[in-house]
Amino acid sequence: MSTWRPISEVSFWKRWLPAWMHAPVVLMFWASVSSAFVGLCLVFFYYLKASNYDLDEVGKMPRENVYYDRSGKIIDLSGTGGTEIIKRADIPDDLVHALISREDARFFEHGGVDFRGLARAMVRNLKDRDFTQGASTLTMQLARNTFEMRAKSLHRKALEIALTIRIEGRYSKDEILTSYLNRIYFGSGAYGIEQAAETYFGKSTRDLHPGECAMIAGIIRGPHVFSPLRNFDGAIEQRNQTLARMVDAGYISDERVEEIKAMEIVLNRKSRQNDVQRSYALQAVKRELETIMERENILLNGLNIHTTLDIGWQARLEEELNLAVKALENEKGWEHKSYGQHEMGMDADYLQYAAITTETKSGAILALIGGRDFSHSSYDRTYAKRDLGSAFEPFVAAAAAERGKLVLAGKPVQTGRQIGAAEVRRLAKRCGISGPFLDTEDLFRGAVSATPMEMSVGLATLGNKGNKPRPHLIRKITDGEGNVLFQMKLKAQPALSKLAAEDAVSVLKNISGTRSFTGATGSERDAWVMRLGPSGSTAIWIGFDTPKKIAAEQRLNALLEEFVRRLGN
Repeated sequence: MSTWRPISEVSFWKRWLPAWMHAPVVLMFWASVSSAFVGLCLVFFYYLKASNYDLDEVGKMPRENVYYDRSGKIIDLSGTGGTEIIKRADIPDDLVHALISREDARFFEHGGVDFRGLARAMVRNLKDRDFTQGASTLTMQLARNTFEMRAKSLHRKALEIALTIRIEGRYSKDEILTSYLNRIYFGSGAYGIEQAAETYFGKSTRDLHPGECAMIAGIIRGPHVFSPLRNFDGAIEQRNQTLARMVDAGYISDERVEEIKAMEIVLNRKSRQNDVQRSYALQAVKRELETIMERENILLNGLNIHTTLDIGWQARLEEELNLAVKALENEKGWEHKSYGQHEMGMDADYLQYAAITTETKSGAILALIGGRDFSHSSYDRTYAKRDLGSAFEPFVAAAAAERGKLVLAGKPVQTGRQIGAAEVRRLAKRCGISGPFLDTEDLFRGAVSATPMEMSVGLATLGNKGNKPRPHLIRKITDGEGNVLFQMKLKAQPALSKLAAEDAVSVLKNISGTRSFTGATGSERDAWVMRLGPSGSTAIWIGFDTPKKIAAEQRLNALLEEFVRRLGN
């Protein structure tokens, strides 16, 4: 049989293309076929991967976080309340418009993936040679949050897209929006929109006015940084940016923006933090957790928070300190209101204290007491600057020893004169004390302010052979399957020589096997205890929030020395 074909049956494209292009066209054709085949295989692969995920999880609330002390004991958080679920009918339209204007302007138009935005992000990522842009829609964020997808990679993005398409096929836009608002973290211990509305404004989501809606939508990208309770001006700026986006999206007019800005925003100062965090130590842990979650891109879903706290030591320190301060208040001639009298009025200014114990070598915080009564005042006094007085002597001694000068125990002025105020200030800063400092000889007498946190770290530096540890409250974070999401890297920074640190410690008294300082400032408005034990350094401040004379220095010193003896070594 003849294989001859009429010229009309020869591939028509060869008749109008130059001969030199025939081979490239054939190659391009088969390359396209191959690419399409590979693309279909990838689509099928990620479809199968995505089908392994249970979409029922989308409508559920994330599991509660569990907190552990350093020995693995669960820190009891019973009665703190969980995330509260709301329905779409409870969400004001102003909140919906604010959210999609800020986070996903084409939410009601796309099928879960905004390919236009994704293309822009891919171009930007290629230019940056990094995954700086994600182009995530609300549905993609919901998929990522629900199924704990954290890694920034093309594989993760492809799987996220496949899951997003499945979610869009299973749930309506209103259901997706509601699940998103019920699930995400809003800062200040608030998980979900209902808890956020209560925490920040003391009201239910359904009662939020347009200005509050815009503010809450605005802080989503930085809940730790822009929490209204922590950074009200920053939260106002986020509200204004959200309102501008709402104008661009056509939801409100410029005139309406001015009306909304004029609406009063009253923060719930009592807030639910008092219920959720319950203690100064847990409040501090949650502050650190927020920072880590944002920095490490860790999502909320049943995290296991392994803290550095030693709940046994925390309880003992608090009990002994409370007994010591009560004994002072019960002494004859006490001129101030005692602790029990604060119930007569929440503004009663009774004697306060703050204490913090830092593990000398690692910087792990074993105990943190920010005040006398968390339910009365959640203000953490471990970060409050107070006058040091003679508690500053070890650092004067350290500076002198570092320069090879003689340390004269009990004579800080003579010790400091050998090197000058500038050298003392420089070394104190290296040990973690930020000041302010006086530049005169009064500095040697303790004319400097510091926080209990700074004093604990500074004392730990002296006890750690001159190496300043990094203070921290969280050792490790794992997910529900035990995967490590965060591990604290221990790091000590050299601050002074080993010999200088030893000379500095030598000016402290030996009380019950610990190197300690006890005493009041010259004004008798602040009292300090510094205790360097075998493995931990403890700094304790006692005084009034509004500075006033506590008691005679001799009485205070005797009481505080007895307190240190009871603690033992």
